[in-house]
Amino acid sequence: MSSHIDAIIRSDALSNKDEVPTPRNRQGPLRSSPRPRGPPSESNGALSDAEAFPDDEVVGLRGTDRNRPRDPMDRAVPKVVDKVGEKVAEEFEKFLDQYIEDPVLSGAPPSSAAVSDKYYIAQIHGLRIYNLSTLYVDFQHLMSLQNNTLANAIANDYYRYLPFLTRALHNLIARYEPRYFKEHRQPTSASSQTNSSVAGNGLSQAESMGEKTTNQQTDKLFTLAFYNLPLVSRVRQLRTASIGKLLSISGTVTRTSEVRPELYLATFTCEGCRTTITNIEQVFRYTEPTQCPNLTCGNRQGWRLDIRQSTFVDWQKVRIQENSSEIPTGSMPRTMDVILRGEIVDRAKAGEKCIFTGALIVVPDVSQLGLPGVRPEATRDSRNAPRGGDAGGSGITGLKALGVRDLTYRMAFLACMVTPDNSTPGQAASQQLNGQAGNILASLNQTAPIDPQDPGDHAQEAFLQSLTASEIEELKYMVHSDHIYSRLVNSLAPMVYGHEIVKKGLLLQLMGGVSKVTPEGMQLRGDLNICIVGDPSTSKSQFLKYICSFLPRAVYTSGKASSAAGLTAAVVKDEETGEFTIEAGALMLADNGICAIDEFDKMDIGDQVAIHEAMEQQTISIAKAGIQATLNARTSILAAANPVGGRYNRKTTLRANINMSAPIMSRFDLFFIILDECNEGVDRHLAEHIVNIHRLRDDAVTPEFTTEQLQRYIRFAKTFKPEFTPEAKALFVEKYKELRADDAQGGIGRNSYRITVRQLESMIRLSEAIAKANCVEDVTPNFVREAFNLLRQSIISVEKDDVEVDDEEEEVLDGANGNDDGERRNQDGDSPMGDADDQDDDGDDGADDARARRAASHTPGPVGRRTKITYDKYMAILNMLVRRVNEDEMTNGEGVEGEELVVWYLEQKEEEMNTQEELEAERELVRKVLKRMVKDNILMQIRGEGLDGVDSGGESSRDAEKVVYVLHPNCAVEEM
Repeated sequence: MSSHIDAIIRSDALSNKDEVPTPRNRQGPLRSSPRPRGPPSESNGALSDAEAFPDDEVVGLRGTDRNRPRDPMDRAVPKVVDKVGEKVAEEFEKFLDQYIEDPVLSGAPPSSAAVSDKYYIAQIHGLRIYNLSTLYVDFQHLMSLQNNTLANAIANDYYRYLPFLTRALHNLIARYEPRYFKEHRQPTSASSQTNSSVAGNGLSQAESMGEKTTNQQTDKLFTLAFYNLPLVSRVRQLRTASIGKLLSISGTVTRTSEVRPELYLATFTCEGCRTTITNIEQVFRYTEPTQCPNLTCGNRQGWRLDIRQSTFVDWQKVRIQENSSEIPTGSMPRTMDVILRGEIVDRAKAGEKCIFTGALIVVPDVSQLGLPGVRPEATRDSRNAPRGGDAGGSGITGLKALGVRDLTYRMAFLACMVTPDNSTPGQAASQQLNGQAGNILASLNQTAPIDPQDPGDHAQEAFLQSLTASEIEELKYMVHSDHIYSRLVNSLAPMVYGHEIVKKGLLLQLMGGVSKVTPEGMQLRGDLNICIVGDPSTSKSQFLKYICSFLPRAVYTSGKASSAAGLTAAVVKDEETGEFTIEAGALMLADNGICAIDEFDKMDIGDQVAIHEAMEQQTISIAKAGIQATLNARTSILAAANPVGGRYNRKTTLRANINMSAPIMSRFDLFFIILDECNEGVDRHLAEHIVNIHRLRDDAVTPEFTTEQLQRYIRFAKTFKPEFTPEAKALFVEKYKELRADDAQGGIGRNSYRITVRQLESMIRLSEAIAKANCVEDVTPNFVREAFNLLRQSIISVEKDDVEVDDEEEEVLDGANGNDDGERRNQDGDSPMGDADDQDDDGDDGADDARARRAASHTPGPVGRRTKITYDKYMAILNMLVRRVNEDEMTNGEGVEGEELVVWYLEQKEEEMNTQEELEAERELVRKVLKRMVKDNILMQIRGEGLDGVDSGGESSRDAEKVVYVLHPNCAVEEM
């Protein structure tokens, strides 16, 4: 390149030996320069190899003394034209002007899109309508051309050709939207002057375009954004060979800076002669003019920036980190800084997975320059110079001795486009965006996220605009199909066998309730928090991993490895500015998403306390290092915990099974208890399912809806804002009273913890989420019942073993005569209080006779047959009997006769029984329960002699058969 330039300079010096440039022919952008001047750059980047660099441009002659001997190099050098770049600009302009998209591929555009049949011309008209400055170019359109030369040139030398591509864009905007272009052009724009014939305007219009514009400081910088590149690179793969090429990289945003104004085109005033120099392009650093253009001045140092006449552009720096699925074994995740400018600032939020398209550049490493000690710069190393006759010196002693190496640079990424990365972990990241010319921002997911406070209609309309026609038809079919709720549940986490109840809860968590704000400004959360408690190997972690891969904004953490600061927010010192800034933790990164915490029971108590505020108030408050802040953490928490001791103990409550405090337990809306039980049928199906997955991989399961369809449906369903019908409101009150009654005295006594108002709010959120899942606007009583059942199954379901109500020694079936009753009573071990010894002996003799008769018969009775009833039924009968005995003791001071108690109980249950057999079975069951209660020291039996008012011998024999039940002194009635 240098030899080529030298040849041009030499030929020019020989041919024009006597010609001296005069100030008259040095007007406009023509200036003398020690290096050839390339075409004017209007990009955000540096110039190409064949162009001059503005930072070493010399304006004017180097001195004013004409009698001085002239330097043959000091003359106006003709401009070197990058012919390839000019050809690229011409071809690109032709492509933008003539490309017509196939309507079959893009789907039918909305009615507002019918501006022009030319795809990019319609976009240019959209720039004026929506007051935008970025043209979005689909790289697949470039690759679909017959000749791939243009696409290859842009991909391989993007940074070099960017000024030419931008100039082609300017020509088109000047042609199709001249007024908009004129209002937003920088003064002395090269494109408007040199290409005025292309724009169809005369010289007067070109001059008028070169004048100052009214909004010079905030002028629009028309830029290009490319998307849908065929290959998405990883951060780890970027090398110096990629510098300057058009690339797409995928990564997770970890930190975003504030949006600051960047000086783009500067206007300087010379301190010596007050001459104004306009449009000094700034390339990554503050660039002043090299010399004052005034012949009599020659100033090189004294410059003052004229801010009012300079142009600024929005600037933001984003730090991205490798996606967790792309980190090789044993490596730390790599990070890279991405620079965003113009309209694409604030498109990437911390915690999102994004695809950035742009060019890799090299910038000075500011953090290295700021280190204390010797300033690292490229200098010749003379420390090891040979002393005296010591030839060769002492050699190189390490990296610090390599003085000629300048290691103060690092790579950064200059992005022109940001799009969300919706690929699940393990999949290759790829962009499959369908841009619609009339609605380009919404169709490319470039609009702001849906505001939860927006009315539902606006949000639905905005979401539907981002879909193609075929996707909208698919969504309509799903919304209007029958039993969509259960079909969605079956399509969720298809690789996990069974667990329908847990999948229901996860689907409702993905939907979420409706968050509300009271007139006082109090936030009512709509997000659902779920905790899964279960035995080992019950696929708890698989649910968490699935949710994190399903949702774009989901963060997976492990309880033992997470600290309070890592979950909420940490205050760190910024390496460049030295100020303290807030580093987002897992809960902040999962804002408007789900934070999955595995091994929740292993967390330290102090770290659990840190997420109390985030779980209920959905904020994080920080007061440290001089920073007081309240940050949003509108996240749902999905926790998985193992029971104490490894396996779930069904005989104790949930509180005794997990190591959690009562405040944090009440903040969870749903608890799911997964037990690993032996069941031959279930085990066989589960084993077949697992073997098929290992054998057939993805073909083993065929869910009705794909992951993409589910994601679209859930995003659409979340835009609904369901409201309660009056019937649903009344049912809420009834169900809450029912829950509280169970929790109060005399309830079933199986609650895992106290029922509070939070459980009522949980029921409200669950029913709203069910209404969202069905895409309806009203919460009906059916949804309330479904939510109530979920709450009962999850919170209150603490498994208890069935209760045996027969005594272990009982071996004789029911008989009809009183002798059998006596035998049964004695065999039960309930010997009468105060009975004579001879009665006991007779009873034993009778029992021996019964055993002898049964042994002699051909049909022996069942030995040790026991009656089992569920814990629920046992506690229901027990509570009714205790309540009746307690009432009689309070009123009469006496107990209740046994037969009277049985008859009273059967009267209470009369409506539930239809036949005589059921009545007899229930009577027998109550008698057995009474015996069990006596054995458990809940009731006491008092027989004939212990009764009051015994006065005649005839009555005493009858009273001996009477049994009166009173409460046992050790029975705690208030706890039942």
